[in-house]
Amino acid sequence: MNTKALWISGALVVLMGTSSVALAREGQGGEGRKGGQRGAMLEQMFERTDINNDGKITQEEVDAVAAQRFNEADTNGDGLLSAEEMQAFAAAQRETREQERRAARTERMISRLDTNDDGLLSQEELSARGPQDMFSRMLDRIDTDGDGAISEEELAEARAEMRDRRGNGRGWWKN
Repeated sequence: MNTKALWISGALVVLMGTSSVALAREGQGGEGRKGGQRGAMLEQMFERTDINNDGKITQEEVDAVAAQRFNEADTNGDGLLSAEEMQAFAAAQRETREQERRAARTERMISRLDTNDDGLLSQEELSARGPQDMFSRMLDRIDTDGDGAISEEELAEARAEMRDRRGNGRGWWKN
């Protein structure tokens, strides 16, 4: 194995390792939904690596993706990766994943609230199930004196009830 191939392989391992650690941290609690975030990460890695879209990953595809990622990270083009280049590359990858998550969240919100299926949200659609509706539901639950407002006392009572429910429903091992 020549030196360049060794460098590429080593860099790929490091870069994939930093991505995996970041996703593992972000993915805590994401289990149970069709593999959670880790399952989604593996699917995305497969799609990125299956260059010819034949449903299989070959050594040639892995080598090509590794070389591409190495070249992306090697910002000064010297054929070597410094700690700074690797850190910058990992940060850019995290930012890209965060942008993708935000976009997916926005798409889910639009599909949930878009009652006329035009791909856009009107003020009426937002008002029907947006913050005003949430306040209305909260008011129904918390406004114990029926005056149409939530007082600090009513809010404190609601918090205490929630704390009691959590203490009784979860955390039973602490009793």
